[in-house]
Amino acid sequence: MKKHIVILTGAGISAESGLQTFRDNDGLWMGYNVYEVASPRGWNKDPELVLDFYNIRRKDVASAVPNKAHIGLAELEKDFDVTIITQNIDDLHERAGSTKVLHLHGEIFKMRSIADENTTYEIRDDIKLGDKATDGAQLRPHIVWFDEPVQLIEEASRIVRTADIFILVGTSLQVYPAAGLLSYLRGHVTKYVIDKKIPYINKQANLHLIEKSATEGVEELKEMLLKINH
Repeated sequence: MKKHIVILTGAGISAESGLQTFRDNDGLWMGYNVYEVASPRGWNKDPELVLDFYNIRRKDVASAVPNKAHIGLAELEKDFDVTIITQNIDDLHERAGSTKVLHLHGEIFKMRSIADENTTYEIRDDIKLGDKATDGAQLRPHIVWFDEPVQLIEEASRIVRTADIFILVGTSLQVYPAAGLLSYLRGHVTKYVIDKKIPYINKQANLHLIEKSATEGVEELKEMLLKINH
């Protein structure tokens, strides 16, 4: 039986592929106020602005390529049962070869009706005002905005409870409920945290901190896991 590794990734891993991140300290994302482009309030105020913003994001993701951290995590599947829970809306984990990826905050290459959050459609081009779903309602990005529930958090919690090894890569642990997933870990689980600036975590047993970029940190992590597994 392969050990089950659960990995929680955040914006820091995709930043090294050139995808700009939103940081809480200035409240801006690509020069936009995040609440103008990533909240129901912003959508109701100016849906065209919101659509334009995500159309640009979609092009950015399409032109980005997975980096060594994405590829390194995918390669862990050779020796482990690996599940990735990501806060990122890009598909770089999948393109790197990871086969089990749960997107907590939605996916940039999917869209849905404003009236039905459960039926999604693939989208590679732009979503325009006036584009309708099969139910006749306006289409919007399949993204979890601020002030919207994170529907997959229960599934993520269940996955975290089954972890034998837990890895945190490139997340500041500032965004809830994702940051609360650590509380579901079983006590004996070995934990690794990779970030250029390690977020605050209560002192715990079996906790290994790797204060490096995602690409450098994942390389170091792979060597550490290799020693455990052989």
